[in-house]
Order: sequence, then C-alpha cells, then structure tokens
Amino acid sequence: MEISFVSGFGPITASSADSMAFWSGALGIHLDQPKPGYFHTEQLAGVRAFAVWPLEQAAESTFGTRRWPDDLPVPQAWIEFDVAGPAAVAAAAEELRRAGHRVLKDAGEEPWGQTTARVLSPEGLLTAIAYTPWMHDDAAPAGPGAPS
Repeated sequence: MEISFVSGFGPITASSADSMAFWSGALGIHLDQPKPGYFHTEQLAGVRAFAVWPLEQAAESTFGTRRWPDDLPVPQAWIEFDVAGPAAVAAAAEELRRAGHRVLKDAGEEPWGQTTARVLSPEGLLTAIAYTPWMHDDAAPAGPGAPS
C-alpha cells in the first residue's frame, strides 16, 4: 500500500464537554460543530483535519451501531491515512487482512463522501485507510460532511 498523507487525527471522546474544554478552551483550537457532539477543523496547520469524535459516532461509522463492542479495546484516538483512490482503500484492507490484522470495517463510502476501511492498531488506535476526495489536488473541491 502507498500512503499519500495523513488526512486526519484526533481524540475519541466519551465526554464532548470535557474534550472541548481542553482542546478548544485550554489549547485554543477553533473547532466547528457540523453535527451535534462532533467538533472538526481543516484549518489547523500540520494536519489536514483534526476532530473530536464521540465514541458513539465512531462505533456507528465502524460497526453500524452506537455501542463499541465489548470484545475490543475502546480507542482513545483515531488516525486516517489517505491513499490514491477508493480502489486503493479496498486493496489496503485486503493487504491488512492477509497480514493477519482484523479489519473492523471493509472499504466503503461514508455518507459524507469519503471512502474508508478501519482496523484497530496494536496500541488501540482506530486506524483508517481512506480516500478523502476533497483533500486530493486532482479532486473537485467539496466540503466534508459530519461523520455519522
């Protein structure tokens, strides 16, 4: 697999209020709220996107349910690595599976237009291989939607 760039990073939170008090209040990072409880910016230098992602929303996007599975460690953060396109996301998911990693979510398009596949790293980091069209130079500009 060939990674193009880190497209995003951020904490997964059990309490949006506590997280916002730290990230936005104490650190002064301006975050918009495109969906209740989900705080996001693409204006923080050094990362394409930074977002405080509620655990319930991460679980729903990964497993289709708002409850994180009991048999998996609860992730403290998420990271996304962008690849060249949707087909590369699917190929990366298969490569990870063949290497013995448990793929939590096979490649698929999210409601906001991004293609993702997800695994949990050995450290418990929710890790996505993604294609985020609006972050690639050859893609037409589009605004991101809020993860569900």
